[in-house]
Amino acid sequence: SFKKGCYPGQEVVARSQFRGTLKRRALLVHCQNPMKPGDEIFDAEGNIQSVGMVVQAAKAPNGEFDAIACVQVSSVEAGALHLSDEAASPLALLPLPYALKENL
Repeated sequence: SFKKGCYPGQEVVARSQFRGTLKRRALLVHCQNPMKPGDEIFDAEGNIQSVGMVVQAAKAPNGEFDAIACVQVSSVEAGALHLSDEAASPLALLPLPYALKENL
């Protein structure tokens, strides 16, 4: 039961149900340069602190790279994302294979 006891992800579910906000979201990203799990993601504002991380990455059929990344929602809404090497590694957001609920 999700209504009693502890289970993996309980804090995330509680935050989304009771506070109505999520700070991070999993996204699909695309990059021309190689990516690997653990690579940090930065926003266009030039902050020295990362706003996300590559969770899983794989080579795309066209020879470039696709990845699942966990990124702060506010940074995605603010603008462009890139890996640590800003000029050489911009990230493009790919469409998700599922619809998102608007109330989360």
